[in-house]
Amino acid sequence: MKTKWIEQARELDQNDPIAFTRQWFVHSSENLIYLDGNSLGRLPKVTADRLQQEIQETWGTRLIRSWNEGWYTQSATTGGKIAELIGAKSDEVVVTDSTSQNLFKLAWAAVSARPGRKVIVSDTLNFPSDLYILQGIMYQLGPDYSLRLIPSKDGMTVSDEDIKTALSDDVALVVLSHVTFKSAFMYDMKNVTKQVHDSGALILWDLSHAAGAVLIDLNGSDADLAVGCTYKYLNGGPGSPAFLYVRKELQDHLTPPVWGWFGDARPFDFNLVYKPATGIRKFTVGTPPVLSLAAVDASVDLLVTTGMEKLRKKSLLQSEFLIEMWKEVLLPLGFTLGSPENPDQRGSHISFRHPEAYAICQALIAGVDGGPVIIPDFREPDHIRIGITPLYTTFEDLAVAVLKMSEIVNRQLFLSFRQRSGDVT
Repeated sequence: MKTKWIEQARELDQNDPIAFTRQWFVHSSENLIYLDGNSLGRLPKVTADRLQQEIQETWGTRLIRSWNEGWYTQSATTGGKIAELIGAKSDEVVVTDSTSQNLFKLAWAAVSARPGRKVIVSDTLNFPSDLYILQGIMYQLGPDYSLRLIPSKDGMTVSDEDIKTALSDDVALVVLSHVTFKSAFMYDMKNVTKQVHDSGALILWDLSHAAGAVLIDLNGSDADLAVGCTYKYLNGGPGSPAFLYVRKELQDHLTPPVWGWFGDARPFDFNLVYKPATGIRKFTVGTPPVLSLAAVDASVDLLVTTGMEKLRKKSLLQSEFLIEMWKEVLLPLGFTLGSPENPDQRGSHISFRHPEAYAICQALIAGVDGGPVIIPDFREPDHIRIGITPLYTTFEDLAVAVLKMSEIVNRQLFLSFRQRSGDVT
């Protein structure tokens, strides 16, 4: 069985038209298989070069003159590149702040733009930090406001009917993750957006597990607002700044709750009274993290160059290969599929569920029994997430990981890894 899957994986890798993109990234060890790019992307080689240039030449030589030589407009420039990846116009996206901060700004602005409507709708599959932000907004607005969560009947997906039931004329805003973080369930953005608009509400999409991984058409879906991080599939580096999107027609009608000098119409006039900029820049606040922005800009170029159609096509092939292996190799060992089988409802990671998921993950990371170090991630209560990042994930990576999981369970190598250690999983 082992030879069969490895041979098939190698043949698929040999026929992969974008296999060459793997060499764009730093690989510290040939004995390490990295399957956690859905949490933190690998380091692109070009990023190290770009940062050295930014530090030694731009900062080191040009000093403060660099603000007029690209720094001041970098948030918008990089945002324009990300816009190409998510189906938006270049003046509808800006890189600024963190995902949570951007979510707060846009959600507050949206609720304020729907006076008399005092409900925000989300779902139980959403990333907890998003829900915390929304809970905080409700707390600040007072007891008349509430957060309504759509339950998932199977713990994996949400149906159109479930959304319809949650919508009413008191809903101001709907906030959903386009691809959910545990199961990788992917909403039909266009269909859901229409449902929300028909109810008179606005919609805000979190693209953190979608941008750089799946095909997104914000403009074609008539989406109102979106946020997303840059350190997952966009490979911007740990803690890299996030992006936000505001549909062109809404930009001058929404008022962000946080006013800062970079969002002022003329920040270097240093007026004592704030006057908001027009367009997307009004949603920025303070001085951008220039070095981190440079890292994001360099990495996004790689995705733009490759093209999202090619990346999505490979992602689907790899996820189908992984699911086929699950059916034959892992299902008999008690692993269940925690992601939709329908590829149209799935992002670019696959979740496997097992009662010993945590211990299995730790055994993979430890490289037990002389095997390769394999890095997926664990999500409570029993999810092993396998991140497929087509720019650098190979079919053989996936085959080796599945075969190693089966060995760990068959030989009970996970038993010594049940003790929880470390805060980050």
